[in-house]
Amino acid sequence: MAFLNVYLNFNGTAEVAFNFYKSVFGGEFTTFSRFGDMPSSETPMPESEANKMLHVALPVRDCVLMGSDCPPDFTTGIQGNLFNISITASSKEEADQLFQALSTGGEVSMPIADTFWGAYFGMLKDQFGVQWMVNHDSPKP
Repeated sequence: MAFLNVYLNFNGTAEVAFNFYKSVFGGEFTTFSRFGDMPSSETPMPESEANKMLHVALPVRDCVLMGSDCPPDFTTGIQGNLFNISITASSKEEADQLFQALSTGGEVSMPIADTFWGAYFGMLKDQFGVQWMVNHDSPKP
């Protein structure tokens, strides 16, 4: 069966972003490689790009959050503003913890609270411009 993972692109801040996500979600990186780790090729990597992230992967529950810095031949990177990453917490307490941690240095667009549709829900943009939805489905009476 296929499964879905999230891949984020950054313009030089992937390592900082993923260390932040690791502090929020815990766990260990399963992959952490830099452009400078690639074998040399006919087109040499500019020295200014060698320390940027080629690929990083952080397991988060049943998903893997992955990312990289944009390769030097990409003129612009996607900064995460065209979608939201939705994470479902197992309790209100966990939802609060995730929401607070992810919003550090970011911007809350919808404070986390009970909603009319029966969920505990909030939205934010983290300090790296990635938009998150934090959700806890309240038990049905």
